Amino acid sequence: MLQIFVNANYDFVGKRRWFYLASGGLMLLSLIWIFFVGGLNYGIDFTGGTLVQVRYDKPASVDLVRRGLDEIKLGNAVIQQFGDVQEYLIRLPQGGEKPDQLSKQVQDALAKVAGARVEIRRIEFVGPQVGRDLQLQALYAVLAGMAGILIYVAFRFHYRDGAISVVAIAHDVIVTLGALSVTQREMSLPVLAALLTIVGYSINDTIVVFDRIRESRGKGLRKGQTLAELVNAAMNQTLSRTLLTSFTTFIAALVLLIFGGEVLRDFAFALVVGVVTGTYSSIAAASLVMDWETWSRARARAGGKLPGRAKA
Repeated sequence: MLQIFVNANYDFVGKRRWFYLASGGLMLLSLIWIFFVGGLNYGIDFTGGTLVQVRYDKPASVDLVRRGLDEIKLGNAVIQQFGDVQEYLIRLPQGGEKPDQLSKQVQDALAKVAGARVEIRRIEFVGPQVGRDLQLQALYAVLAGMAGILIYVAFRFHYRDGAISVVAIAHDVIVTLGALSVTQREMSLPVLAALLTIVGYSINDTIVVFDRIRESRGKGLRKGQTLAELVNAAMNQTLSRTLLTSFTTFIAALVLLIFGGEVLRDFAFALVVGVVTGTYSSIAAASLVMDWETWSRARARAGGKLPGRAKA
């Protein structure tokens, strides 16, 4: 059986300050980009409006599509190539037309300007109130997931461990949202599903590390062993399992990103980023904060005296 890092002996605790700095920096940059630079590119699921997918019978361009929409005074629509140069997605702002009437107008205008046959492949309509409701429901779904994890981990381990897990999950979600904002990928319902998947995936590896630390701590410190050394040993023992499971998940998400087509591309992109950040937070951030919490509790039980943590 292939085993990687079977005899790993990395000083994660000693490098914890670098991990804190990297995690804090990524979260700060992500939040700045989301709120002050690029923002999130919400799809019509969250903003309301009409989505029309069209296909020409010959190669076209974004400029050609926009000139066709100008004919019916919809030149401000968002146009995106969808797959090859013959197919496009058109996102139209909220209007008074019925979807059937609007699709007919768009089809006729595009065909007239391009001098080609245009097929309407798909049309979706979302009202403005539904879009706002979905934004709130998306937020509630993520918060409910994190709250459920907090309660479970607090009950299974300790309330502080639950709080640490939520911090690690928040790190993964924020960094993933930051990546979506930087690349301006669409924030849609499938991407929301990817974020909820990341929440569950992130806590999976974190719980494995927490359980091994608790198990090792329950056996007590060996003679001359510091708590930092115990935590390092527990993290190294789970390193192979964590990396192998993450690698297989990453490969599956990467294949979906490359070969899954345009419909699944944003979903797969969020998964790829989330798997990487989730693995990092499980190995580094969550476990190192766990080291600090464990050390603090043990010191309190010992009346303030405990073998010191490893130096960074």
